[in-house]
Amino acid sequence: MRSVEPIISAIGVSKTYRSRDVIVNALNDVSFEVMRGEMVAVMGPSGSGKTTLLNCMSGLDSIDAGDVSIAGQLLRTMSDDKLSDYRASAMGFVFQAYNLLPVLTAQENVELPLILAGNAQKIAREKAVEKLELVGLGDRVDHLPAELSGGQQQRVAIARALANDPAIVWGDEPTGNLDSTNAGEIMDLLTRLNKENGQTFVLVTHSEEVGSMADRVVRMTDGVVVSNGNAAATTSTSISSES
Repeated sequence: MRSVEPIISAIGVSKTYRSRDVIVNALNDVSFEVMRGEMVAVMGPSGSGKTTLLNCMSGLDSIDAGDVSIAGQLLRTMSDDKLSDYRASAMGFVFQAYNLLPVLTAQENVELPLILAGNAQKIAREKAVEKLELVGLGDRVDHLPAELSGGQQQRVAIARALANDPAIVWGDEPTGNLDSTNAGEIMDLLTRLNKENGQTFVLVTHSEEVGSMADRVVRMTDGVVVSNGNAAATTSTSISSES
């Protein structure tokens, strides 16, 4: 049963970027919560603040005003080292560009965060193989990224994000570089993992199809949350790789 307690909470979050004479108000007094075990899609036009929101809520970027808490802990009370350790142990990240190291095999790419988190080589290897099997790549562990299709590379990235069994997985356009078939397969995988493991997923996306598979869609415009509604209310269209 899904928890009614929020695992992610943003209250009055604002973020401004300044470059010479240009000031961009990326987030304007944003408040919303994500429940433990929920899959939320954050949608909106380019420049609406979606990725900034993900970066600020995950602690990758600082905020100018407001508060963000994860599992009841305020991020602003954590030192940079503690926050970095927390992200490594309790969060996973999936990006549009996969961000795999080209000289490492699929297994080695998944092992990396485990080793950085202090796991012994043998344990890291076993966990990496387990996660690759989980995403359907048990027969591709020794392949380099260049030897894998785009969909397979994204599966490796998902396996890497899941390596430390994080409570929260953040995705920034996780299907953006994929064709409709591979995008559908990746979303089927993410929704299955969400339901089976109870992990919380926050996905930034342009795709209405991705949004339709989430529990809820948060829509943004000009740095403001304009809708906090239900994914079932969205109109399903073919998966788009619009950026």
